[in-house]
Amino acid sequence: MLSNSVQHSPESQPSKTLHSKTSITIALTSILQPLLSPQNPRSWILFTLLFIQILLLCNLRSFPSTISLSHHHFPTPLTALHDSSPAVHHHGQCSSGKVFVYDLPATFNREILQNCDNLNPWSSRCDALSNDGFGRSATVVAGIVPEDLLPAWHWTDQFVSEIIFHNRIMNHKCRVTEPESATAFYIPFYAGLAVGQYLWFNSTAEDRDRHCDMMLRWVQEQPFYKRSNGWDHFITMGRITWDFRRSKDEDWGSSCIHKPGIRNITRLLIERNPWDYFDVGVPYPTGFHPRSISDVTRWQSFVRERRRHALFCFAGAPRRAFRNDFRGVLLSQCRDSAGSCRAVNCTGTRCSNGTSAILETFLDSEFCLQPRGDSFTRRSIFDCMVAGSIPVFFWRRTAYWQYQWFLPDESESYSVFIDRNAVKNGTSVKTVLESFSKEEVRKMREKVIEYIPRLVYAKPKQGLESVNDAFDVAIEGVLRRFKDQQEPEFHKWK
Repeated sequence: MLSNSVQHSPESQPSKTLHSKTSITIALTSILQPLLSPQNPRSWILFTLLFIQILLLCNLRSFPSTISLSHHHFPTPLTALHDSSPAVHHHGQCSSGKVFVYDLPATFNREILQNCDNLNPWSSRCDALSNDGFGRSATVVAGIVPEDLLPAWHWTDQFVSEIIFHNRIMNHKCRVTEPESATAFYIPFYAGLAVGQYLWFNSTAEDRDRHCDMMLRWVQEQPFYKRSNGWDHFITMGRITWDFRRSKDEDWGSSCIHKPGIRNITRLLIERNPWDYFDVGVPYPTGFHPRSISDVTRWQSFVRERRRHALFCFAGAPRRAFRNDFRGVLLSQCRDSAGSCRAVNCTGTRCSNGTSAILETFLDSEFCLQPRGDSFTRRSIFDCMVAGSIPVFFWRRTAYWQYQWFLPDESESYSVFIDRNAVKNGTSVKTVLESFSKEEVRKMREKVIEYIPRLVYAKPKQGLESVNDAFDVAIEGVLRRFKDQQEPEFHKWK
């Protein structure tokens, strides 16, 4: 009974525990004492190791907190290719600025799209403007592009950048809904689509200016426009600048750019006037709209590994009505190249918005000839480069003075320039292109392939995470420009 009462006595339990702990302590001391003795060499080793660990722990606490193994600090191969350009990080702060999008009356955008049947005097534009501006799926390129990339290809019209930019900017990470916190103001007016229906036949100057006049009256009443006189405002105009620069009523196009209200507004156009600070050239939309980063890398690998059988190619039509038509000269050289050149006849509207024949020709050629089109630029430049073909220019205004935000600074790193007058005087394009070594061609092609992401408009409305597409480059460029305009040394006129 005694043993049983001791086992359950509350007073005896702590005493027993204390006795056990004392016994353990004496035992450990007897074991460790010889080890920790100054005369034992092992004790010095133990003290040294403990001292080093303490030092390391102290130093680690002082390391910068920004050091992280997050994927944001280890760029993918694609982002590494663009270290020279401002990156768009979808999980960061908007250090370059924030954008406010005006809620324009529907007559300036939505109603224009709803009127798609009447935007062209010859046929409906509804198919071309469908699918957020990307157009119908390009199913006929099946067998030319990898099967898994077929959904990324569309019959995209060259004049739809206004729709693409509007959809993207509404979903931009730096868009704000309070104008007080914005550093940039976007005007979602479909200027190119609005004027397109009045560019032919019996329209009046008033017809061609009507939408622009109404838009400017509306914008000029906005308090934030009045605050800056338009210097921090920007707009996408989805045609070439010359379609908005009419000087006389009887001339071609709208006079929108010449109107006082738009003078200080930055304008994103597929062809700019190189001598107008407010004109910015952005890439023509092509048919390739990647859905993900993997689409981009897959396509880059495809065009890099593609076997190319022709030295050069030309997709276009002669301008027989023009005296000394340069395109005719190039087509003649192509025909006389003994099989080194492939040509695609684009007479009439055969090549409108691209064809499978054009894509296949660019994919099959080392170089693609890019003379000026009806104006100094042409969509074919971007179709060519997206296919991994090296562009050959004959006018500096065709690309070098147009798309500085999107192309490498060193023009010779990705293209060939041959003066058109030399060609007219007998210089052989074939001879010039044959003078480049295989290694030189490989390096130029690699530079073209590196820049493909910057030349295309991604399909997701949020863009491609960690990779800048053409839209990202344009918006970052605009925000950077507005930031520079705030510097004391920048001169603004009133």
